[in-house]
Amino acid sequence: MLPQMLPGSNLARTIARTPNIDWVCVDTEHGNLDDAAMHESVAAIAACGVSPVVRVPEGQHWMIKRALDAGAHAIMVPLVRTVEDAKNIASYSKFPPRGTRGLGSPFSMEKFDQGLSQMQYFQQANDATLVILQIETQSALSVVHEIAAVPGIDVLLVGPYDLGNSIGHPVLGSDYDPELKEAITKIREAAKAAGKWSAIYCGSGEQARTYADQGFNMCSCMTDATGMKKLFADAVDAARGSYLHAGVQGVVKGVEKMTSSD
Repeated sequence: MLPQMLPGSNLARTIARTPNIDWVCVDTEHGNLDDAAMHESVAAIAACGVSPVVRVPEGQHWMIKRALDAGAHAIMVPLVRTVEDAKNIASYSKFPPRGTRGLGSPFSMEKFDQGLSQMQYFQQANDATLVILQIETQSALSVVHEIAAVPGIDVLLVGPYDLGNSIGHPVLGSDYDPELKEAITKIREAAKAAGKWSAIYCGSGEQARTYADQGFNMCSCMTDATGMKKLFADAVDAARGSYLHAGVQGVVKGVEKMTSSD
């Protein structure tokens, strides 16, 4: 999974065309994307045959409704704290009789299939759209098994940075404290015990591979903002060369200067 934090349908398409990815997360929580940019990105990602997932800023009814009405295949809700939060989010995300979501968007069905009617979407959406909860607070961790058991919740996602801060073991380097690792394992096992999927935010492909090997079903590996910065930095470093290369070039230029003066 690759999160999109910067606006633009062309950027969304570029990310979605990355080989071997299943879904792109349109991040309206921390990203620079307003409602209009979210709609455009969801459409662009879906047009590439990749599932658009929208991370909403908070688990409010209208935020979830807007993301699903745009055609998101899944919603991701941050900072869940209680079982009641989970129940409300599940209700906001599902049509009656399983929830309280309203029907009316003319945009959602085409993100699944161009030939899908609104009524067909209504009949299928409850099962076709996923609800992903971010478990990243001490309060949610303490009742994670109960949250995982809530009907309509499909995935528990570990937010390691906020979770670490919440339990008093912030992420300060490349490795996590044993207590944070234990909490991450607890969340994965709670999801598995409830027959749900587990996911985790990762900062690199290598870290994502590690957690996939541990049994996580969904892993992020890089955001567009951090990815571009890293790629640009690597390109500049390669162009400038190593310190040894720079030193050699300095000697060469010094010799050339002395030779030309003769």
